[in-house]
Amino acid sequence: MHAPHNDPSRPHVVILGGGFAGLSAARALRAAPVRVTIVDRRNHHLFQPLLYQVATAALNPGDIAYPIRSVLRNQANARTLLARVDAIDLAARTLLLADGVLSFDYLLVATGATHSYFGQDAWEQWAPGLKTIEDALEVRRRVLSAFEAAERQSDPAQLAATLTFVVVGAGPTGVELAGALSEIGRLTVAKDFRAFDPRRLRVVLVEGTDRVLPPYSPKLSAKAQRQLERLGVEVRTGAKVTKIDQQGVWLGDEFLAARTVLWAAGVAASPLGKQLGVPLDRAGRVVVAPDLSVPGQPHVFVAGDLMAVVQDGKPVPGVAPAAIQSGRVAARNIAARVAGRATVPFRYRDKGSLATIGRAKAVGSIAGAELSGFAAWWVWWVVHIAYLIGFRNRLAVMIGWAWQYFAFARGARLITGRAWEPGQRPANAAPAAPSPAPAPPPKVPGN
Repeated sequence: MHAPHNDPSRPHVVILGGGFAGLSAARALRAAPVRVTIVDRRNHHLFQPLLYQVATAALNPGDIAYPIRSVLRNQANARTLLARVDAIDLAARTLLLADGVLSFDYLLVATGATHSYFGQDAWEQWAPGLKTIEDALEVRRRVLSAFEAAERQSDPAQLAATLTFVVVGAGPTGVELAGALSEIGRLTVAKDFRAFDPRRLRVVLVEGTDRVLPPYSPKLSAKAQRQLERLGVEVRTGAKVTKIDQQGVWLGDEFLAARTVLWAAGVAASPLGKQLGVPLDRAGRVVVAPDLSVPGQPHVFVAGDLMAVVQDGKPVPGVAPAAIQSGRVAARNIAARVAGRATVPFRYRDKGSLATIGRAKAVGSIAGAELSGFAAWWVWWVVHIAYLIGFRNRLAVMIGWAWQYFAFARGARLITGRAWEPGQRPANAAPAAPSPAPAPPPKVPGN
């Protein structure tokens, strides 16, 4: 008697990506008569909305990450492969992995998105973004190292540049990051140094449009800006970044001397979307059919940040609720295809949006009601706890946040890792393509 995943009579569903969309789809196929294989380059699911808290020493990496195998340990029809996908062959229904070939009957591509530097990829070494744990640890290293460098700096101009932090992009990530950076200097490490006053730090939030949090209402954007400014954040709207190097940032012809620049300005869809051979939108997302299948490929589906879906005249946002909902609908439609039933269209149910700015400060919209201040911060806290996978993660984050709130402290202020050097590949960049093998790669067993 075969275990469900080893039963060759069951169709093989391969899911690329262990994010919200991929995991939601895998779990939704628990009772379906299929074999599920989830493939990811990392062995953990990552709660990306809280990466900035790892970057600003509020949480540890393990608080917001959970092993994919642990999530699926009780799902007998599912397995996990730690692997990198180099190519997709839709005609042959195979995936070329870095170390083998994996066949599939149905494919769900949910590989998400990465940073976009709008054609200026060289800026990444000077302005890292936040998409992976490695990114967050690098940001944390740079932020904390800046304070350490300031302790040894005697030149006033150099000290000012060392204590200047520029965040490019005033979406939710940028706003949250800027607020947290200001609190670090003004509250967390204010008494830790002797040669300078950490409260003298300068945090500059740069946004190319005319207001912070552009997806939010103008009223909430204005409230967010006022809260940021009360924290000491300098908000620069309508400012275009023209150059970034190790010395700082150019806003048009204006130069800001800053030793720490962080990127939160744009995202680009996973490059795997290009291999599906169908139209993409301007951000590289796959334009899918209403049921999330790839046009002309009824056995291939796309979900999460990689899908391009327009609903009520607006694109579905790249947020966790949309990824979870799309993953579940894609799984439902795969099960329908297996059973010979009709598929259903995807429709995103917007439950609202929230952005935290600092201690007891946030803005957001829930069920049509706009919130700000402590009430919005409390709702943001509850929602993010609810989305964390694993009881241990929820408990750790709850304890960590309670400690921060009452003690005005951040516990994970560790400088770890090796600095990125100019010309080196950052941790989040794609590895070099493998050398061509003289013989076809081996077939991955069990597919």
